[in-house]
Amino acid sequence: MLVTNRFVVDDDAEAFTARAHAALAALAARPGYLRGQLVRALDDPRHWCLVTEWESVGAYRRALGGFDVKVTAVPLLAESVDEPSAYEALASAPPGGDVVVVASDRAAGPYR
Repeated sequence: MLVTNRFVVDDDAEAFTARAHAALAALAARPGYLRGQLVRALDDPRHWCLVTEWESVGAYRRALGGFDVKVTAVPLLAESVDEPSAYEALASAPPGGDVVVVASDRAAGPYR
């Protein structure tokens, strides 16, 4: 599962990056965390993205409940651009390899 939180930082990028580093460290300490990065757009340095990858939706949701995450990451994530941020992987391909397609974990009904 991939989570992308986009930010537009108009002032004090140094303070933002310090907060983002703390959020990334708190998330990285949680079970189910696979990897993460703080990235910035090459074309417009005001645009940033915190990208994390998780074993599952459940692992990510449980991570958000951790005390350190609530204190450091959740306030920062609340400032991200208001748009969908969690994505399930439906296909992948290693370098030079074939595309592997997997079924969605989403329920067929509208209540999930």
